[in-house]
Amino acid sequence: MAGGITFTAVDSTKLATAEIFGRTIAELGAENPNIVCISPDLATSTKMADFLAKYPERFYNVGIAEQNMIGIAAGMAKSGLIPFASCFSVFASLRALDQVHTDVCYQNVNVKIIGTHGGTSFGQAGSTHHAIEDIGVIRPLVNMTVIVPADGIETANAVKAAAATPGPFYIRINRGFDNVVYSTPDYGFKVGKAVVMNEGTDLTIIACGSCVYQAMQAASMLKHDQGLSIRVLNMHTIKPIDREAVLAAVKETRKIITVEDHTVIGGLGSAVAEVVVEGGKACAFRKLGLQDKWSAIGLHEDLLAMHEIDAEGIVKNVLEVMKMDFEADEDWGDEV
Repeated sequence: MAGGITFTAVDSTKLATAEIFGRTIAELGAENPNIVCISPDLATSTKMADFLAKYPERFYNVGIAEQNMIGIAAGMAKSGLIPFASCFSVFASLRALDQVHTDVCYQNVNVKIIGTHGGTSFGQAGSTHHAIEDIGVIRPLVNMTVIVPADGIETANAVKAAAATPGPFYIRINRGFDNVVYSTPDYGFKVGKAVVMNEGTDLTIIACGSCVYQAMQAASMLKHDQGLSIRVLNMHTIKPIDREAVLAAVKETRKIITVEDHTVIGGLGSAVAEVVVEGGKACAFRKLGLQDKWSAIGLHEDLLAMHEIDAEGIVKNVLEVMKMDFEADEDWGDEV
């Protein structure tokens, strides 16, 4: 894997997550001449300008043609290059789906897709630019690894891991300034392994992306105001999901809430629910996200509150789940 990140958590408060991606890919470009970047006329918006400035001969602007971008990236990968193709998440997952499916995943080629402006983070742009289905669309594709980083530092770790790992990757990041979750890159990031952000025994919150910070805030509020012990898992990798962490949460807390800036159909909540059902042990369970509806248009923080995936909304739902009538003994025989 490539070397260390040359910016700090203090720097990350001044940089949008996409800007940290841009700096990271430029650093990786210095270490590996096979890395190339492709953009559908979005170098500025997706923050690939650093790479373009340093390696103009390795940067390709295909124009406003996302399908072509993915097809070209697949061809480059077949030639031994490591292409990073970046555009808005909604277009990478929906408009270019056929090419991602057939050109990238079916051939299992080494293409890294960076979907920016994920979820409702580009809230002002409206429903055409809200990426609320992308995880559910991309997750079923064979050979694809799906990562939703919690902040800028985790984005850098995810990008570095993708560059060092053969095969297709989809990394979904937000448009703007994410709350800082990590103060150092050395917290144990590993593809496919959740990060325990907070230990707890009463209930587990499993979150990804911008909702990780909100979940941590909610856990703190619930401890201070209600005396509740809330486990928080950062499930940054949606595929392959950390089955062990989910099953441990079922056994040890018996109550789970998932939180994501995405529809509740097909995303993180669905992935966790699949593990719970296959594990054969029941638990109280609730999925927070967009409840099978379009989002309003507005600022990201307002939309998080509207969909009850901000700290206050999570607290409200935790208190409701804590009141659910659910057997708390250790005799699983009468539940399976």
